Amino acid sequence: MAVGRPAGESAQDAEARIAALETALSESNARNAELVEQVSRLVTQIEVLTEQLRQNSKNSHRPPSSDGPGRGSGGASGGSKKPKSKRNRGGQTGHRGAHRELLPPDAVNDVVDFFPDVCLGCAAELPRVVDDEPCRYQQLDLRDHRPHLTEFRRHAVACPHCGARTRAAYDASKIPASAFGPCLTAVVGMLTGIYHLSRRKTQRLLQELFGIQVSLGALSAMERRASEALVTAYEEAKREVEHAQVKHTDATSWLRRGQLMSLWTLASMTATVFAIFVDGTRETIRPFFGLRRGILVSDRASVFGFWHMTERQVCWSHLIRKFISFSERDGPAGAIGRELLGYAALVFEYWHGFIEGDLTRDELQIWLRPVQRELEGALVRAVSADIPRLSGSCEDMLAHRDALWTFVEHDDVEPTNNHAERELRAFVLWRKGSFGTQSERGERFADRMMTVAHTARKQGRAVLDFLVSSMTAHLDGAPPPSLIENTTQA
Repeated sequence: MAVGRPAGESAQDAEARIAALETALSESNARNAELVEQVSRLVTQIEVLTEQLRQNSKNSHRPPSSDGPGRGSGGASGGSKKPKSKRNRGGQTGHRGAHRELLPPDAVNDVVDFFPDVCLGCAAELPRVVDDEPCRYQQLDLRDHRPHLTEFRRHAVACPHCGARTRAAYDASKIPASAFGPCLTAVVGMLTGIYHLSRRKTQRLLQELFGIQVSLGALSAMERRASEALVTAYEEAKREVEHAQVKHTDATSWLRRGQLMSLWTLASMTATVFAIFVDGTRETIRPFFGLRRGILVSDRASVFGFWHMTERQVCWSHLIRKFISFSERDGPAGAIGRELLGYAALVFEYWHGFIEGDLTRDELQIWLRPVQRELEGALVRAVSADIPRLSGSCEDMLAHRDALWTFVEHDDVEPTNNHAERELRAFVLWRKGSFGTQSERGERFADRMMTVAHTARKQGRAVLDFLVSSMTAHLDGAPPPSLIENTTQA
């Protein structure tokens, strides 16, 4: 049934009213579309912020220190899911424990002997005869921690014939230019450059332990001399890593007077090198890596584009953190993340079996072949799903396909970059406590001291002994000692 016009309304007025209604409806539809788009943007923003809120050291690149106190390693918020143990702290019943071994007799400085007075059998007085196998007890202590001061004197002698006084000539080769010897300089370098004490704490420690008074400026001068003495050792460690068949690299931030810098490490099993740069761009860090030789273990950063993909190993710890972040999302993203996590769990289950000797290299390759096929297939499906903040990451992982499985084929290659991260951790703690350096000279002191310390320990050498030898050679103008004993250089 047709709807008529309101009484008294002309056809012209009706058309105008209909046109107005259509205009209002069109404006309402446009406004609704605008609101729908706005809601969609807000939902996306909420999802991004929720993911950021869930981020911790287990599902992102954030360091463990960012998790905050009281947080464990599990769960979306970083809280631990592991129930609290009912056992008391410390060693448990049946634990073998650790016991200090007695030092050999030639290491003993003083001996205190105890002899029995009378025989427990007949009460007769006993002579004091040394036992070949006495019950031994030892106490280690510190004594006489005093400085050793050497004075150089130029005497003036009067001539018995003419009475003129002649003073001994100044011999720079025999009279040291510095008021502080090589051992003290090496100790200061260790305290500030390896154990990361501030100069004021070092100044106080020298006073309290040894009674040595040193100004802050003198400490800075000793750091400079220590840095100059280690130039050759630093270059030697750098060449050692450059020629290594497998090397790990990682980077973090550093500060110079509040300005953001870039701190890098390059580590092999026999040496570790640190370097601080003004930035972390490819052009800046490329010379640090030297010859493009061996397999480079790293993350998926685009800065490593100068290294052949077939000669790289991408860190699976970074991949797993990404998979965890995917799995904590809702919908298809979460399903894909959980699937990828399952494949990653198989990868490490088989890898640990190989490390523990349960699998041979050939068996590892056979067992991981279907896992590789399924995981890469899941990544392809994830790219095709076109999911924001997931498909792009999976596409980048596929771009590194040749660097995902290098550890399966090559000896001495691990699936993670934990080695470089462990080497870098001491420097990170130094940065947190000192807020970086104040000059380029301070940066050279830092990376040289840390390079020598980490490399010497890998070489099984005493760090202080090497520093003293280096300082002595530098002050005497003699050839510096070699840092690398079992070199891998060509």
